[in-house]
Amino acid sequence: MSKQFNLLMLAGDGIGPEVMAEVSRFIDWLSSNREISFDVDEALVGGCSIDADGVPVTDATMEKAMAADAVLLGAVGGPKWADVEFAIRPEAGLLRLRKDMELFANLRPAICFEALTDASSLKPEVVGGLDIMIVRELTGGVYFGEPRGITDLPNGQRRGVNTQVYDTEEIRRVARVAFDLAKKRGNKVHSSEKCNVMESGLLWREEVQWVHDNEFADVELEHILADNCAMQLVRWPKQFDVIVTDNLFGDMLSDEAAMLTGSLGMLPSASLGAADAGGKSKALYEPVHGSAPDIAGQGIANPIATLLSFGMALRYSFDCPEEADQLDKAVETVLAEGLRTADIAKDGETAVSTQEMGRAIVEAMAG
Repeated sequence: MSKQFNLLMLAGDGIGPEVMAEVSRFIDWLSSNREISFDVDEALVGGCSIDADGVPVTDATMEKAMAADAVLLGAVGGPKWADVEFAIRPEAGLLRLRKDMELFANLRPAICFEALTDASSLKPEVVGGLDIMIVRELTGGVYFGEPRGITDLPNGQRRGVNTQVYDTEEIRRVARVAFDLAKKRGNKVHSSEKCNVMESGLLWREEVQWVHDNEFADVELEHILADNCAMQLVRWPKQFDVIVTDNLFGDMLSDEAAMLTGSLGMLPSASLGAADAGGKSKALYEPVHGSAPDIAGQGIANPIATLLSFGMALRYSFDCPEEADQLDKAVETVLAEGLRTADIAKDGETAVSTQEMGRAIVEAMAG
């Protein structure tokens, strides 16, 4: 039976349009070779939306995002918009997507492909075979807490305030995502916070423990302070399976884990909301890398993270796990054959273009 899905593609800024074009190539291949078809819509987000409409994401685009089976985003931001008002900066478009779609769980896998173990700054024996899933709470914490802002003080100085705040259900629901993922992986969760100096961290630890004791007692749970977690990620990262943590620490720890693999250009992410009565969740998929304005338009960006982000969409939103597995294998095959974009090429190696890498991965899917 043929499957059909609605996909909203938001290419965004910088290298976003270039890497997104390779997803379009892959979608065309799926439509021709599998009984899967996509009704694809496109819209603006980030700086390009500011240029066109004066805001980083329009209400009309939000309506499309809310109605889609999944949203795929390229990247937002760049120096062109460095001086725009803080409230309408390009990144505010991404934050609105996450908030309005209620995407509370951010999944960031950090996988070191065997062919790229020497691209990491760590020793091959430390990162070889690395496969970590970081689950970051995405809609609460210090990025959204109130009060916040910059105020002028009577003495002529200024004060900046951001508030770290979580409640019980915000913590429990993301913990459930982490435990459920662990049951399908290595059956171990590390919960990371700073309970030694932050009350919100103590609440985080207690509520994660509650979810474990009452709902997932068969999954191994360890608590770890966020600073120690950061240290252990570069000391011996393979001790981790699933890490669940708050918005701020998740932002930092996931980027650190990403670099263990050799390049941000290799890593995807998924942001998921709560399942509705029919079991469907709103979802946004995006590469971990940014807009990379310094190389935009040169055709040298690595499209693998964006392709793998679409692979996560196949797995979590479109119920196409076989195609997702096949895409992962195609990426492994191409890397094993020695193809490298500039970000993962060693000195003396010839780097392929964005299009050449995308084309090779599609060809590997075919056979």
